[in-house]
Amino acid sequence: MKFATWNVNSLRARTERVQHWLSVNTPDVLCLQETKCSQDSYPADIFSDLGYESAHYGLGQWNGVALVSKLGLEDVEFGFLHSNEPITEEARLIRGKCGKFDVWSAYIPNGRIVGSDHYEAKLVWLKALKTELEMRADQTVPLLLCGDFNIAPRDSDVFDIEMFAGATHVTERERLALNSLLDWGLFDLAIQLYGEEADLPFTWWDYRGGSFHKNLGMRIDLMLGNKAFLDIAEKLYVDREARKKGSETSSPSDHTPVVVETKD
Repeated sequence: MKFATWNVNSLRARTERVQHWLSVNTPDVLCLQETKCSQDSYPADIFSDLGYESAHYGLGQWNGVALVSKLGLEDVEFGFLHSNEPITEEARLIRGKCGKFDVWSAYIPNGRIVGSDHYEAKLVWLKALKTELEMRADQTVPLLLCGDFNIAPRDSDVFDIEMFAGATHVTERERLALNSLLDWGLFDLAIQLYGEEADLPFTWWDYRGGSFHKNLGMRIDLMLGNKAFLDIAEKLYVDREARKKGSETSSPSDHTPVVVETKD
């Protein structure tokens, strides 16, 4: 099986690019973030035309998450069921059963500036996510939680840690919140497959200053699996080609797909 996650930075703006990537790479499941669609404007036909079922959670022109599956799509749940925090009312979480897999697509808040209300809300969101896992997840079922976490787990997951001093994405509190999810029973699949010291590829690059061509990026799009998923995970890779301009009419997202393949 092949599972992918991709922050597309506007699904409507990148329709042709997403269609092309799906037709070439044929993942069994694709998790999308930052669709920037309302429910009414979500282009479900671009997936159904390729043989996929899909479900989308969007409340307007910001945020938005989706599940796209060839394995079936059942028991879809939108957002948080156990939180009344304002930040968890945004369209940032969707969960569904794709065959035997419990798949969650998540778009963690950016946080903007350390110490700001947005930063504190990001930490609240992550704490609420752990509660959702505790209340809703079955550890005996292969579970994949993936998406744009807006957190670089290690210093080596940014191009120059000194340039990020005092900035979001690398602070101790953000990393502790991420580690809390791992402590619950999830694993960073990239690190598990290739080692804690591995030089893992970035998944996001700024549009400005030729950052992509200079490889000045961050690894912030993560695939977290529980033990049942880790046991069947075989390889994981980042598709840099999708970040290039290519022949599609739409420009690329600033993120690129991350793909994990399983043994069965």
